[in-house]
Amino acid sequence: MSGFDPVGSFDAEQAARYDDEPRGDEGDAAAFLARWAGDGGALEFAIGTGRIALPVAEHGVAVDGIELSPHMAARLRTKPGGAAIDVFPGDMAEVRTGRRYALAYLVFNTIFNLPDQEAQIRLFRNAERHLADGGVFVVEAAVPSAWIPADQEQAVRAERVDATAIAFDTYRYDPATQVLLENHLHITADGIRFGPIRLRLAWPAELDLMARLAGLRLLERHGGWRGEPFSGTGLHVSVYGR
Repeated sequence: MSGFDPVGSFDAEQAARYDDEPRGDEGDAAAFLARWAGDGGALEFAIGTGRIALPVAEHGVAVDGIELSPHMAARLRTKPGGAAIDVFPGDMAEVRTGRRYALAYLVFNTIFNLPDQEAQIRLFRNAERHLADGGVFVVEAAVPSAWIPADQEQAVRAERVDATAIAFDTYRYDPATQVLLENHLHITADGIRFGPIRLRLAWPAELDLMARLAGLRLLERHGGWRGEPFSGTGLHVSVYGR
């Protein structure tokens, strides 16, 4: 995507409104993750504004984070409890904290923000480096078909239509590279706001192979944070261990 900047897509304006529409799964996610962390601590890759990290910390878990966007990290620090979380700046596939944890985790499709398969493999390897003996790496992501219906590799979809504002999503998908180029456009009387994102999608089986290359194996896979059976559609919560 010409002109796309991963850091710029999570700038100060985006960080300020990132929490305006919570997903509603924060409590279930935190409870699930806290059970795996126990008293061994947790590391969140792409910790963002702390949407998940702060509820996990409320369970008594010591949480660290890695975050590429300084604006998202700054927003985290303004929240109650945010200043107690150590945030290490930089690329989540490369940054090392020098610590080991019972749990490392990555939520909300964020593994797809990495630009290619090699970067995603490096992320798995980085997670493995940070795990204590018996530790696990948890990944939440959607299956590609949740984004891309069969035989529909490009589309424009209305997200909001009312008398004073229009929002729509436009995307193009390349099945050869598994790269999705997407832009959310918001049009109001005040002007036009773009929300570009570039994603490299991967199916659960491919993520399992990446885990194998990093010395990890699939322990559990669920269809949600409440332990629902995985149906092969929608999202999956996958738990990897040595």
